Amino acid sequence: MLGHMVAGVEIARFLRLLDALPGVQHAPSTRYTAFSVQGAKFGYLWPRTRTVGLKQTLSEQLALVAERPDVFEVQFTAAGFGWVVVHLHGIDLDELSELVLEAWRLAAPERLLAEAPAPADLLEA
Repeated sequence: MLGHMVAGVEIARFLRLLDALPGVQHAPSTRYTAFSVQGAKFGYLWPRTRTVGLKQTLSEQLALVAERPDVFEVQFTAAGFGWVVVHLHGIDLDELSELVLEAWRLAAPERLLAEAPAPADLLEA
């Protein structure tokens, strides 16, 4: 089965996406970096495995994992949200930017949502 070829996304490019969003804080630790907005976590990066964890709705988590289990896996569910692990080698920048933006939106306070960039603007970051 030949799917469409995906170039994958480099870690540095993923970090530029995050930095284009208002109010994002990085909290590095030994094995991973956590990302939050106004204290609410919405993402993780594990450089060693080139994977990221992103907050999503439960239905989106299940749809992503069912559709492409080679790229997405269930990380955990908490507080009504489904976190998904994304393998950066298997995703393109368009899709990753949409998932990052959605994760940020699910965590951002109301007053920051008005400042959210459009997905196309994130691609330029």
